[in-house]
Amino acid sequence: MCEDRRSRRRRDPSATRTALLRAAAELFAERGFEQTTVRDVAARAEVNQALLFRYFGSKQELFAEVLSRNSETLLETVPTAELPRRILESVLSEDAVVGGEHTLVGMLRSFGDERAARVLRDELGESYSRRLARLSDAGDARLRADLVLAWLFGIGMLRSVLRKSPLAEADEREVLEHVTRTVALLLENSESGDPAGE
Repeated sequence: MCEDRRSRRRRDPSATRTALLRAAAELFAERGFEQTTVRDVAARAEVNQALLFRYFGSKQELFAEVLSRNSETLLETVPTAELPRRILESVLSEDAVVGGEHTLVGMLRSFGDERAARVLRDELGESYSRRLARLSDAGDARLRADLVLAWLFGIGMLRSVLRKSPLAEADEREVLEHVTRTVALLLENSESGDPAGE
C-alpha cells in the first residue's frame, strides 16, 4: 500500500478498525483461530501491527469482535420468530468448522481474555437474549431466553466440538425438529396462543 493511503488510514480510526475487522473475518474464516496471526491480519488490512493491539488489545478480543459483528448481521436480517432455528443451524453447520476447528472452540479461548469475554457476554450474549425474550410474554422471559441460548450453544458444543454420540451423528434435520419444538414451548406467547409467535 502506498505511504499516502497508509497515512490516511492512520488518521481515520474508524476506517482502520473496519479494515482490521474485515481482514480478521476473512482470515479466521480461511484458517481458523489458531492458524491466524495478528501479523497476518495487520498485513492484510495494510496497517501497522501496533494499531491492531491499540484497537483490540489481543487476538481473542479481535475474534470476539468479529463474532459480535457477524451476529449483528444475523440479528438485523432474521425475523425474531426464526432466530432460535437460525442460531441452531449456524452452530450445527459444517461451515462453522474452519481451519480444522469449530468456531465455538475459538469462542471458548476468547473467554480467557477479560476484554474479549466482556464483548461476548455484553454485546453478543445480551443482543441474542433480548431478541429471544421478545418471543415470550412470560414474566421471566429474559431467563427463558438465556436458557434457550445456553441450550443452543451447548448442543453445538456437544455435537461439533466434543463429538458426543449419538448427537454427533444425528441427522441435522432431526435435531432441528426436536429442538425448535421444545424451544417454542419454552418461549410460548399466551396472548397469541402460538408458541414462539411474534
